[in-house]
Amino acid sequence: MIDEEGYRPNVGIIVMNKLGQVLWAKRLGKQGAWQFPQGGIDEGETPEGALYRELHEEVGLLSEAVKILGQTKGWLKYNLPEHMVRKNSDIGFLGQKQKWFLLELVAGDDKVILDTGASPEFQDWKWVSYWYPVSKIVDFKRQVYRSALGELAPYVPA
Repeated sequence: MIDEEGYRPNVGIIVMNKLGQVLWAKRLGKQGAWQFPQGGIDEGETPEGALYRELHEEVGLLSEAVKILGQTKGWLKYNLPEHMVRKNSDIGFLGQKQKWFLLELVAGDDKVILDTGASPEFQDWKWVSYWYPVSKIVDFKRQVYRSALGELAPYVPA
């Protein structure tokens, strides 16, 4: 599902532990590529519905394993680099528009399982400090990460 401006609706997922660290996942088959879990919103699906579906598909967590602490008010957008834009495709898009969610993990770390979906997206994960991802994410997503973490920071438990 691509909007009229050429952006694919998507959810970004920040899972936080009791120590205020966030789940940082290593992409399968992508050398050194780490990111927050994220995924597309299907036709007729709500952002919250996509959040729970993607959370389970990508990191094995069920809705009862997390608590929503906050979400971004609007959509945050990024454009794909020119070499990643599909030119000869009916489903071509310029980038993604994302609704971001901050979640608290209320279950144990053992509930994070990376191979629950038919096509695993991640091969490893670790806990990192809240702002660490901003300096490590690929350049074209950096401003969205900075904006999402900034907007959601007030929801971080003291």
